[in-house]
Amino acid sequence: MSTNTKIEWTEMTWNPTTGCDKVSPGCKHCYAEVMAKRLQAMRTPGYENGFKLTLLRNRLQEPLQRKKQTVYFVNSMSDLFHDEVPFEFIDSVFETIRAAHWHTFQILTKRAERMARYFEGKEAPPNAWLGVSVEDQHYGLPRIDYLRSVKATVRFLSIEPLLEDLGEIDLKDIHWVIVGGESGPKARPMRSEWAESIQDQCERQGVAFFFKQWGGWGADGKRRAKKYNGRILKGRTFDEMPAPSLR
Repeated sequence: MSTNTKIEWTEMTWNPTTGCDKVSPGCKHCYAEVMAKRLQAMRTPGYENGFKLTLLRNRLQEPLQRKKQTVYFVNSMSDLFHDEVPFEFIDSVFETIRAAHWHTFQILTKRAERMARYFEGKEAPPNAWLGVSVEDQHYGLPRIDYLRSVKATVRFLSIEPLLEDLGEIDLKDIHWVIVGGESGPKARPMRSEWAESIQDQCERQGVAFFFKQWGGWGADGKRRAKKYNGRILKGRTFDEMPAPSLR
């Protein structure tokens, strides 16, 4: 089911698969897991299995039915490159992406190695933006090299939740970086200098920077509801997107 979303950097979500498994610290307080269990309790179609990985072939054609040009976040409730998603199913997802050429599709994964393996010898459709999650140095930073190996029009990093100082980041061939703090009742804090360092590096290396949220902790290091912490970094809002020539 394709739905509108409150995610600041996209317009709609499309979930041809639902459910996932935790693979790194960024998964600890997974919003999708909480939401999936809620949708299961509400008996929402597609969530009969809760957060267990489920392939939904009946959803594969959904974007083709929408004629208005739209930016889709693919699998906001799952990971397309999960080990249990067959390559032939991933083929079907990309067949729809190619056919729905008037849309833009943003695909984010923590399984960067499997994504790189899938794309060996082939190129992503021009309307597919490929991204990896980068929450820390140990698990997150190595994913960037796998992403860089894939031929894609737009490569992006979702640095959310940002759990520590990432140090120096090689942003060669990366077009867009999203940064955000964790939200929810068990949110881990993000320090302002961590986010500011990434923004500085994006500016120096000519990469678009998008600051999504502070999350459950404010820039002052105090805990409060996400809506009161806002999106201001260095006194301004960062809503940068990849250059028009890359879209």
